Amino acid sequence: MNILFIGPPGSGKGTQSKRLNDEYGLTHLSTGDMFRKAISEQTEVGMKAKAFMDRGEYVPDSVVIEMIKNRLAEADCASGFILDGFPRTEPQAKALQDLLITLGMKLDGVFFFDVKKEVLVQRLSSRRTCRNCNRVVSDDQLNTDFGLLTCPQKTGGACDFYQRDDDKAEVVMKRIDVYQNQTMPLIQFYEGKGNFLRIDGSLAPDEVFKLIENSCKKS
Repeated sequence: MNILFIGPPGSGKGTQSKRLNDEYGLTHLSTGDMFRKAISEQTEVGMKAKAFMDRGEYVPDSVVIEMIKNRLAEADCASGFILDGFPRTEPQAKALQDLLITLGMKLDGVFFFDVKKEVLVQRLSSRRTCRNCNRVVSDDQLNTDFGLLTCPQKTGGACDFYQRDDDKAEVVMKRIDVYQNQTMPLIQFYEGKGNFLRIDGSLAPDEVFKLIENSCKKS
């Protein structure tokens, strides 16, 4: 299965990506992770991206597509992938479509995680991240044994959880507004293509997983 996830922060894409990896071995492709890896390894495309980022400029679509092309050629994508974070606009979606045709690949499913703004704000603003290992939990989980999780980065020590600045309620609302304004044309681009599914992201994770799984089996 090769699938694309579209959805704002906090919509559940990460939860479903992990489960699809566990169940089917699908590789989660986050453009942010790809940039960091390409830059740390000082690949040609990584250095191209870094030059723009160091100047505070957006990385051009052509460079991002080149990076994705290189990443899809790696062995762990052979059994399928989940693309998350790209495309964000209709021109990017068209560029990705052309790339997949060139590579002889296709998307078996495009899933839009539709979640009301107030639910997203509640989810993200209750999120806490370990300063050392970056593990993420919710406030509710911190009130259970999760608050005593052993941190893999600290010998015998527990995770040190805090609230990231971009998880604070006022910042979360701005992030969601920007995402929704950017993404509506993208949703319209994919909606009529037959393999598009709008998912109620407020459903239980097991229900969301079944919707994704059943949709891909039909494609």
